[in-house]
Amino acid sequence: MNIPLNFRQVEVLLAVADTGSTAAASRALNTSQPSVSLAITRCEEVFGQKLFLRIPGRGMELTPFGRHKVAQLRELEKQARWVLSGGDGTPEFLNLGVFSTLGPRYAPRLVRRFLDDRPDAEVRILEGDLQTLFDWLSEGRIDMALLYDFGIPSDFVITPLMAAVPYALLPQEHHLAQQPSVNAEDLAQEPVILMNLPHSRSYFLSLLQNAKGSVQVAHETRSIEMLRSMVANGFGVGLLATDLPDAHCYDGSPLTRVPLSGNPPLHQIALAHRGAALKRPILQAFTAFAETFFNQHH
Repeated sequence: MNIPLNFRQVEVLLAVADTGSTAAASRALNTSQPSVSLAITRCEEVFGQKLFLRIPGRGMELTPFGRHKVAQLRELEKQARWVLSGGDGTPEFLNLGVFSTLGPRYAPRLVRRFLDDRPDAEVRILEGDLQTLFDWLSEGRIDMALLYDFGIPSDFVITPLMAAVPYALLPQEHHLAQQPSVNAEDLAQEPVILMNLPHSRSYFLSLLQNAKGSVQVAHETRSIEMLRSMVANGFGVGLLATDLPDAHCYDGSPLTRVPLSGNPPLHQIALAHRGAALKRPILQAFTAFAETFFNQHH
């Protein structure tokens, strides 16, 4: 069977998807802009559908079909590089997305130990919120993601690693800080500081949904350390699920962590990937290593 596209044409297509224009792609690949346009035209002829929308002033934007094909071609490129690298199943590259509030707690140590165990491997860590990670997985920009398992699209494959137990975060002198646990009713009477990230915000609000009356959201932030600092300095109470051992925020102010009563819904820290991606040996190896890491160390 004839293969209608060559690797160079695929490389050009991915460069346009990454840069958003034929001009930028031509500079990145050190080739002419007409050559880039010709390669895109050839790709669209082969697939029989438009891959890009040409929008004046905004460059090239992928169509829904284009996003689907680009994700497949990224995986094809990775598979081809592995096959052509020598074929012994060793040096391979992994793009690992990490949820921004979860990543600093686990990802550096997990990746460092994986690389110590497999010094021939390469791992690149990219941070994002949950929706960004979902988009990157769908587009093939990352191979897998370390995240919480809420809101994950059904077409991703999930490997649970460890339960994430939500808890209340209080100033040390708060009247609830010495309680063995705190319920949603009591927390809802306080000004609440929320993580304002896609999917995270709705999850933490759901923990207070059984309280009488409306929840008073005092402040919202995308930074877990800003939330901790605001709580420690008396702006309100917070809710988190990331297991942070430090009892002080950045400015040294103390914090108290109190469990939630009433069996709050638990989620899992998990790895997510597209089904086809796990065929690559490095993804299989990293998944197995992560399962052992979380079982042994947490």
